[in-house]
Amino acid sequence: MEESTQIQVVLPPAFTGASREVDPAASFEWLRRGWVLFIANPGTWIGSSVLMMVIVLGVQIVPVFGQIAVSVLLPVFAGGWLLMSRNQYTDGSAEIADLFAGFRHNAGGLVMIGVFFATGIFGIAFLAFLLVSGGLLGGVITGRVAGFGIALGGAMIASLLAFILSIPVIMATWFAPALVFFHDMQPLPAMKASLAAGVKNWLAMVVFALLLAVAMFFAALPFFIGYLLLIPLFTGAIYASYLDIFEGA
Repeated sequence: MEESTQIQVVLPPAFTGASREVDPAASFEWLRRGWVLFIANPGTWIGSSVLMMVIVLGVQIVPVFGQIAVSVLLPVFAGGWLLMSRNQYTDGSAEIADLFAGFRHNAGGLVMIGVFFATGIFGIAFLAFLLVSGGLLGGVITGRVAGFGIALGGAMIASLLAFILSIPVIMATWFAPALVFFHDMQPLPAMKASLAAGVKNWLAMVVFALLLAVAMFFAALPFFIGYLLLIPLFTGAIYASYLDIFEGA
């Protein structure tokens, strides 16, 4: 009688959000890969950018609530942008309809990332407002030259504090949409993993942020038309940074 042979199936380890450290110069490679993704299918990317800008402008018409809604929904749309990037990267099948993929897959987790982002950013803005108001009030009470110095000092401190406090919020939400959308991670572990990756690669992130700031300035000059290129370019670059840091690709 033959003995049955048991076959052991070894499953790959579950994704934990582990990241690797990359060279700061990698940010230039991320941009190059973003450009390659864009130039391979410019019509789809520009069309999705126009659609996204129309949606954002339409939602922002609503006072206060519109700004909050855009901040909350950004990670949901980010899921769609990332899927477009992956589809274009793998087989060139990116479609404008992919932009709404985040509403169909892990929408709840993506919304929670947006809630955290909106709470953090608007909370920091409110704190900065209080500091500026305090400085202005102190300046009015003091009067003239000394008062101007107090008001200016309050504004500078508020700006510096807002900048410092916004860094961990942005880092925590930078890679989190990709981790939730592609790996089904829960929002909190995804944001922790994103923050850890940002801290580990802080210099590369600083270089990338500086490049983004310069590009945003020039893209805004011709009536924001440059954003039709900037949005897909940096979407592809963000996807490339995720691949590099989390998948080593």
